[in-house]
Amino acid sequence: MSSESKDASTEEAPTNAEHKRSPADFLKAVLGRPVNVRLNTGTDYKGVLACLDGYMNIAMEQTEEYVDGQLKSKYGDCFIRGNNVLYISSQKR
Repeated sequence: MSSESKDASTEEAPTNAEHKRSPADFLKAVLGRPVNVRLNTGTDYKGVLACLDGYMNIAMEQTEEYVDGQLKSKYGDCFIRGNNVLYISSQKR
């Protein structure tokens, strides 16, 4: 057996753990980008994620409020208390 074939056989494929992203990785990636924040009430806030903390308190800019899919209000800046947040998703620009 040559040393070349021995080296090739001992190479390992990347594991799934190397490709997984944590929620913290996602949140770091979407800072400064458009997001959709859904509240426990079903109301959606779409805007640019300015910052957030460990309690999931969120500050957004250029925010629009949607109730039942209908635009209700526009806000320059918006602060959402974390215990009201159901999820955060990224939006296409």
